[in-house]
Amino acid sequence: MVLSLCVILFLAFHLFPGMKSSMINLNNNGYDGIVIAINPSVPEDEKLIQNIKEMVSEASTYLFHATKRRLYFRNVSILIPMTWKSKPEYLMPKQESYDQADVIVANPYLKYGDDPYTLQYGQCGEKGQYIHFTPNFLLTNNLPIYGSRGRVFVHEWAHLRWGIFDEYNVDRPFYISRRNTIEATRCSTHITGINVVFKECQGGSCITRPCRRDSLTGLYEAKCTFIPEKSQTAKDSIMFMQSLNSVTEFCTAETHNTEAPNLQNKMCNGRSTWDVIMDSDDFRKASSITETDLPLRPTFSLLKAKQRVVCLVLDKSGSMDSEDRLSRMNQAVELYLIQIIEKGSLVGMVTFESFATIQNYLTKITDENAYKEIMAKLPQAAGGGTSICKGLTEGFQAIIHSNQSTSGSEIVLLTDGEDNQISSCFEKVKQSGAIIHTIALGPSAAKELETLSNMTGGYRFYANKDINGLIDAFSRISSRSGSITQQAIQLESKALTITGKKWINGTVPVDSTVGNDTFFVVTWTIQKPEILLQDPKGTRYKTSDFKEDKLNIRSARLRIPGIAETGTWTYHLLNKDAKSQVLTVTMTTRARSPTTLPVIATAHMSQSTTHYPSPVIVYAQVTQGFLPILGINVTAIIESEDGHQVILELWDNGAGADTVKNDGIYSRYFTDFHGNGRYSLKVHAQAKKNTARLSLRQQQNKALYIPGYVENGKIILNPPWPEVKDDVAEAEVEDFSRLTSGESFTVSGAPPAGSHTHVFPPGKIKDLEATVKGDQIQLSWTAPGKVLDKGKANSYIIRISKHFQDLQEDFDNATLVNTSSLTPKEAGSMEVFEFKPEPFKIENGTKIYIAIQATHGANLTSEVSNIAQAILFIPPQESSVPDLGTKNSATSLAILGLAVVLFIF
Repeated sequence: MVLSLCVILFLAFHLFPGMKSSMINLNNNGYDGIVIAINPSVPEDEKLIQNIKEMVSEASTYLFHATKRRLYFRNVSILIPMTWKSKPEYLMPKQESYDQADVIVANPYLKYGDDPYTLQYGQCGEKGQYIHFTPNFLLTNNLPIYGSRGRVFVHEWAHLRWGIFDEYNVDRPFYISRRNTIEATRCSTHITGINVVFKECQGGSCITRPCRRDSLTGLYEAKCTFIPEKSQTAKDSIMFMQSLNSVTEFCTAETHNTEAPNLQNKMCNGRSTWDVIMDSDDFRKASSITETDLPLRPTFSLLKAKQRVVCLVLDKSGSMDSEDRLSRMNQAVELYLIQIIEKGSLVGMVTFESFATIQNYLTKITDENAYKEIMAKLPQAAGGGTSICKGLTEGFQAIIHSNQSTSGSEIVLLTDGEDNQISSCFEKVKQSGAIIHTIALGPSAAKELETLSNMTGGYRFYANKDINGLIDAFSRISSRSGSITQQAIQLESKALTITGKKWINGTVPVDSTVGNDTFFVVTWTIQKPEILLQDPKGTRYKTSDFKEDKLNIRSARLRIPGIAETGTWTYHLLNKDAKSQVLTVTMTTRARSPTTLPVIATAHMSQSTTHYPSPVIVYAQVTQGFLPILGINVTAIIESEDGHQVILELWDNGAGADTVKNDGIYSRYFTDFHGNGRYSLKVHAQAKKNTARLSLRQQQNKALYIPGYVENGKIILNPPWPEVKDDVAEAEVEDFSRLTSGESFTVSGAPPAGSHTHVFPPGKIKDLEATVKGDQIQLSWTAPGKVLDKGKANSYIIRISKHFQDLQEDFDNATLVNTSSLTPKEAGSMEVFEFKPEPFKIENGTKIYIAIQATHGANLTSEVSNIAQAILFIPPQESSVPDLGTKNSATSLAILGLAVVLFIF
């Protein structure tokens, strides 16, 4: 098992969204189209809806004043799950869905608290994925811990909408300032408080003592905690401690703390949160409002998710006859109907060329007969022109004829042809309220296809030379309801070219989180191969056990009886033909049971379009529930329009394109452009040799838990935060395999393949650390590449100063360190370098700042790294030292035995 049963019981039994397609629109200073979706696993509770309304209403006013009278929330949709009872006031959704929601309400991961957080792993200024509130957070009084829910919502909204980061740091709560004082990591430094260690707590009260300095770091000991004063005068910052009544603003350039070792400084090069916000698209559109009477209270719409309705709109024009496209399409559709689409869904089918034909009105997928009825109408011959609009129009008719609304229904549109009339039905598509997923097959597919997906919130895929590309695309189009245990999961997808009369072997691990409704499918191009499949216990399945469709689709499938055995499955394929042929292997499954959360992989690019030479980032997220899975191999396969493939290993190391180390988000820069046009993305995640582990720690980018406040000379404590202990912070994960397709992206302005010049510099070093060792300073960092995070840099430039600002503002004139003995390693490697900081003398209290650049030739140099601090601290003989960096440093000597009141609510 991935987790023991007692741990799994705490998991939320549904997944979070993957790639986002937000419907938010800013119009005349007001946000419209915000979607807050409740997970199907959340029990029905009218109070939950009421508290969501109150939270957003309060947040609207707080946001308006925090943005200096610029922005507020105007229209918000709350998406009610199908598991709740219907009510007359519930309307039908259009493109709104749980998987694409801006805010989700779902149970927490494990038992470790209800901290609100935002899934945010992009670069500075890039939007996040979603905000996660738990039902318990929304239904319980958390005022002393986080502040009001409206304030928390604005804190998370700033993560989500403007791509700014937290100004605290749980892992580095203190730092030594340039004034030689120990300060709590915060913004602004005008927020006052005391630093204490809770020595003993009994009967609702605690004894505290002053914090002692660590002899190695010079900082306070690990158990030291910053307790803020309840009464403050500081107005900033919302990204540090929005719970304080006085805090109503973001840190500006004037109040920003550039020294604090927080994620905001790391990701945004020391810029203030307000500076980043002011550069956002929202602020370019909105100026301050001068009117005094404003409608700041939002309008709410209650929408109830409906039964899934899907209509397949398939191209059968003449061009589909080439490159075996018609057969590949039929193989993919067959797999989609049998293995992917959820039971109980309504499915119809339309085929089109220069005209369109409804082949099947909506049929409820309940058993084998239902999908056979649709498959019998799959096109067997191609011919004619291409009219996408006629196909879409008939798709809408197939839905309406079956007494279903097009609003909220899905169209899966597959085409390989050009159509210069596609824009003529854009308005009809918009009015329909349908979601359109597009699959472009081959390099000639209509260039406007993506517009259909973008305007309706649908997925977009591209398949060309990759013979399994269509199967992979269809496999990704699963329900957006949030019911992850119902969704199909790809364990394997592989195309194999086998010479005549030869065997080929392979393995697929089946882990204990999956195994229900498991299929093993083989397709071929010339002749059916001999198939042998063996489960981990030795049970064998032969060719005769595989079903072959009578439609000559050239595929054979085996449905594994019952629950698939956990362990390694082995397959052997024999090409019985004398000629080489391409065989494909696909294995899909579902969650082992309704109460078992499966391991899931999702993938996407940082942007859907890019203009050379702007790099893009590949992201893959691997999780079980909301818990990240660490230590696995994640590989991206990116294919251009001409069929050129790039294989890229993704990293979760907190360097290069990766924002935070060990958060289950694997990423890498992609710069190997091979011409213009569409590119496809596929990601394979594998846990091998028992190296994978499940992280039980809390997410980044969340509202800060406040342990307590100092009020009238007393520390008023909040209930203890359910912290994960180090010895249970991770759980072992068995071997597994997951395959997923990301949406396609489009490149323009790229030079022809093979004619690239070097335009990308080495990546910025973001994790430089420094320690004093005798009379030397030891540095460590993750090596960047010659091209961002690929290859080897040519050399390093290291500079030092006794003054932080010298490196921040005038790096080129700081003291240069001799690096002639330092040869850069391959990107992703750990670098260690020691040097004597001449001309500086190291003695007690010496503080030296260091920064690095990496070079690639004379003209390509990386950005300056984060600035590291090395300090020599020899502790005094006394058992304690004064508490530095508090409201009044003298108070640190007087707080031994200070009365502490435990605040229970």
